[in-house]
Amino acid sequence: MRLLLAEDNRELAHWLEKALVQSGFAVDCVYDGQAADHLLQNEGYAVAVLDIEMPRLDGLEVVQRLRQRGQSTPVLLLTARHAVADRVKGLNVGADDYLAKPFELEELDARLRALVRRSEGQVSEAQQFGDLSLHDGNIFMLQDKALALTPREHALLTILLYRRRRPVAKSQLFEQMFGLNDEASLESIELYVHRLRKKLLGSNLQITTLRGLGYVLECSDEAP
Repeated sequence: MRLLLAEDNRELAHWLEKALVQSGFAVDCVYDGQAADHLLQNEGYAVAVLDIEMPRLDGLEVVQRLRQRGQSTPVLLLTARHAVADRVKGLNVGADDYLAKPFELEELDARLRALVRRSEGQVSEAQQFGDLSLHDGNIFMLQDKALALTPREHALLTILLYRRRRPVAKSQLFEQMFGLNDEASLESIELYVHRLRKKLLGSNLQITTLRGLGYVLECSDEAP
C-alpha cells in the first residue's frame, strides 16, 4: 500500500517511515504541507498521514484542498492537540481519522489498515503488476504462488512495486529500509536487490539498474 507521510519533525518522520515500511507500506515522506499538497495532486496514495502543525500549509489546509479537488484519498491526522474541538475541526474539513500524540505504532497501523479497507475498491488496482500481486499489504504472490521473503526483502519489493517503472535511488531505498541510525552500509541494498532478482527469475518482472538513478521494477510483457 502506498502511503504519504507528512511530518515536520524529521526525527519522528524517519522513525515512522521505517516502521511503516516494515509494516508493508511504501512510504513517500515530506516535511511541510505544501510538498504534501503537491504530491497529493500528482500521485496516487492508498492513504495519507498528515501532521496538523506543519510549515507552509498546515494539515487542515492540506485536507481542505484535497477535498475541494474532489479527491477521496483517506486521511489520518496526527497532532499534539487533545481538545475535542480540535478533533471535530479536523474531521469537519474532511479527515477520516485522528490520532493524538503520543501513540502506539500498533494503533496507527490498525487505523491505517481500517481506512484502506474502507476504500479498497479505489486502490486495488495498484496491488498488481505483471506476475506479481500484493495482498492485504503483507503477502506477495508470484504467478499465483506465495513468495517467501525476509522482512527487508519484503520492504524493498514493496517500495519498487509502488514506484514501478520509475527509478528509486539507492540512498532512498536505504533510508526507508534501514533508517538513519542503522549500522548497515549503503552497499547492503545491492545484496537485497541480488536476492530479489533470484526470486523473480522465471517471471515477467525484472529489477533493472539505471546508472546514476537507482533501481526500477519493470515488466517485460508491457508494450514499449
